Amino acid sequence: MLYPLAVAVTADDTIYVADRELPGIWKFSDGKWSIYFQGSKKFRTPLNAVRCLAIDHQGKLLAGDSSTREIYRFDESAQPQPLTKGGVGIPMSLAVAKDGTIYAGDIEIQRIVKIPAEGGTPNIIAEVTAPRGMTIDDEGRLWIVSHGKDAVIRLSSDGMQREVITEGRPFQFQHHIVLGKEGEGYVADGYAKTIWKVKQGEKPEPFFAGEPLKNPVGLAWWKGNLLIVDPHTKSVYQRTAEGKLEPVVDDAPAQ
Repeated sequence: MLYPLAVAVTADDTIYVADRELPGIWKFSDGKWSIYFQGSKKFRTPLNAVRCLAIDHQGKLLAGDSSTREIYRFDESAQPQPLTKGGVGIPMSLAVAKDGTIYAGDIEIQRIVKIPAEGGTPNIIAEVTAPRGMTIDDEGRLWIVSHGKDAVIRLSSDGMQREVITEGRPFQFQHHIVLGKEGEGYVADGYAKTIWKVKQGEKPEPFFAGEPLKNPVGLAWWKGNLLIVDPHTKSVYQRTAEGKLEPVVDDAPAQ
């Protein structure tokens, strides 16, 4: 990998990783890494600047690309199909509701936008300063990592209700967020080389810190382990139940 940024995992444990410098997407399946989609180095071509991934309600891969200002859904032939006709600016994060509604954090306009499952014109639902990470809980609420006044906020699906999860700015440079089984959040802090555990109204606690992390950015769950994407080490790690950080590597025998 050259500069992996984001990761998404399907129900059958297939891993997809967005690589900004490839540019394109890697796939880990049946114990082996392969290139799922190879983009072009030419600006304004699909996934030339891929930044975020998500899995939709039908198990299909979504990708946000700032080069073409677009959100793509990959079809059965692993080809990206545009959903918004260039209706977004710089999509840094994606989340999908149970009914397929797509949410994107657009860092260019500092807004959260809502897109119909089948695609269409994005509608602004809320203003959020620098929305870098986003996920959605079982109640359809959006958990958003912001570089604004408060580091982690939670929005209702229509954006009308806003709650603060983590007050102030306790992180050095926060990126993505995922949720745990008890409703807690986990936030990647690149500059601090730390994954933080967050709960509403409580001080963040370190979940994992230090080596081998250099700049953790992307997060996802895989087989009960937390996946951590680090572009500076060009790696995807898994935090095991024993608290160790191990790279996700090919287990196929050498030829």
